[in-house]
Amino acid sequence: MTAAASSEVSCIIASPFGTLVLSANDRAITRLTWAREGASPGDPENIDHPLLARAVAQLQAYFAGTRQVFDLPLDPPGGAFQKSVCDAMLKIPFGETRTYGDLARDLGVAAQPIGQGCGGNPIPIIIPCHRVLAAGGKLGGFSGGQGAESKLALLRHEGALLL
Repeated sequence: MTAAASSEVSCIIASPFGTLVLSANDRAITRLTWAREGASPGDPENIDHPLLARAVAQLQAYFAGTRQVFDLPLDPPGGAFQKSVCDAMLKIPFGETRTYGDLARDLGVAAQPIGQGCGGNPIPIIIPCHRVLAAGGKLGGFSGGQGAESKLALLRHEGALLL
């Protein structure tokens, strides 16, 4: 675990979807990113930041198929629009999908900014941007991991059907 200049702490964890870097401050989870190639995961049993330890335990349960909903305080960086897109994505149930157009209608905006908001999601997996598809059930983009391959793997993990 390393301390960041902004009083954030981070840990590197292994997952079936690649090695992840999870970051938090004293109050909330702030980021989840895919680690650079060659990054070594730490021992999840030795994480001494209580919130990171809780988040890692919940992620491990999600990966094991025993957790469908995360119960963590989240503080995604970004403006009001980014936060509204993240809030909308959090409402998509495990194993279900919505389209960019669905979220656009819910938020009263065009679909293109929704795509940008999904692509700017700073806490993927926990904030499930992988559950947002393009029109007609097409996969659409994904900015994490291996891109669309990671999105498809997450949807398969959740048993979401692609139309």
